[in-house]
Amino acid sequence: MPDVSFSGLLAVSAVAFIAPLVLGLFPRLRLPAVVVEIVIGIVIGPSGLGWVSLDLPIRVLSVIGLGFLLFLAGLEVELHRLRGPLLRLPGIGFLISLAIGLGAGLILRAAGLVRSPLLIGITLVATSLGLIVPVLKDAGESTSDFGQLVIAGGTVADFGAVILLTLFFSGEASGVGTKLLLLAIFVLTIAAAGLSVARAGRSMRISSALIRLQDTTAQIRVRGAVVLLLAFVALAARFGLETILGAFLAGVVLGIVDRDPMMNHPQFRVKLEAIGYGFLIPVFFVSSGLAFDLHALFASPATVLRAPIFLLALLAVRGIPAVLYRPLVGNRRAIAAALLQATSLPFIVVAANIGVSLGLITRANAAALVAAGLLSVIAFPSLALALMRERAPASEATRTGRPSPARDPGAPPAKG
Repeated sequence: MPDVSFSGLLAVSAVAFIAPLVLGLFPRLRLPAVVVEIVIGIVIGPSGLGWVSLDLPIRVLSVIGLGFLLFLAGLEVELHRLRGPLLRLPGIGFLISLAIGLGAGLILRAAGLVRSPLLIGITLVATSLGLIVPVLKDAGESTSDFGQLVIAGGTVADFGAVILLTLFFSGEASGVGTKLLLLAIFVLTIAAAGLSVARAGRSMRISSALIRLQDTTAQIRVRGAVVLLLAFVALAARFGLETILGAFLAGVVLGIVDRDPMMNHPQFRVKLEAIGYGFLIPVFFVSSGLAFDLHALFASPATVLRAPIFLLALLAVRGIPAVLYRPLVGNRRAIAAALLQATSLPFIVVAANIGVSLGLITRANAAALVAAGLLSVIAFPSLALALMRERAPASEATRTGRPSPARDPGAPPAKG
């Protein structure tokens, strides 16, 4: 057996266990567990007490955890609902976000705060689907038109951000034209693989075998999902693309193939979430705290001030386009959508690391960007939930004996 220490991974696992437990014991602490995980990671990491370092087991599981986070986010995408306004508005919104992001990057470069306005602009246009989908699910909104509109906006933003990051800032030396060709071939390969998986699933013999083995020690569906995830990630790496693109597309493809989760395999997605949120994904967030350069962030007061500047830029880039949703969901929920769309962290961590490795972002700016992402995760979902909560009118509750949902005062009047 190789000489590998698991003491660091034990500490990371302990943090992953303690963070949600503390929040459960003190429900008034309205914080996402990922924030507590990252903050504790900073405290016990090299920038804090120095108890835990990023050793090999933590690094490997952290990368897999990021892949699983994007995989589960892609699994939540319902492509069959992305039509009409649910596709047109998020698409227009992404183009607006990209224009605002590039403008913000140019302003920040003119102020001497950043080196690459394009990288900053791309970093700011992403939305963390893996963070906002659980918020919408807990609020019972993930399948509503509002929830699907927000998820569609996040989906388009994540797709666009990952593709742009791959085209312009991948570690490969090939040009943009070559990368576009590779991307097209990659997408066609993914589509062919999806069709093959769907065709195999329609086979009566294979389907009966899957049903027979899905709840045994074979856990055949879970194993198949992991194979699909790793295959798409490996394929993306082979094409010189960002592996996060492969992970996200693996979830999207599985979501298309697995259209009847409540018929033959109702526990399938629950099992995948147990692996992801129960083990791998927390390792990614705690390790993000371990890798956080606190010393670079607090090197000077000017550096500290960059975090709120980046936070405001993030809110402007992803929040302003949500005004397009107002005719469909009203004022309050359009603002809530703006806040949820401006919630971003995993992509910021990835883009900041790529920028540092390419010499396009200083460590101070990378720390300030990640700090802005942390602040967005702390503040924006809570504010969005407060706006989404609607109290029933007293007269209606008294007449019927049960509460009835109140309409958003900013929503358009009901027809008929």
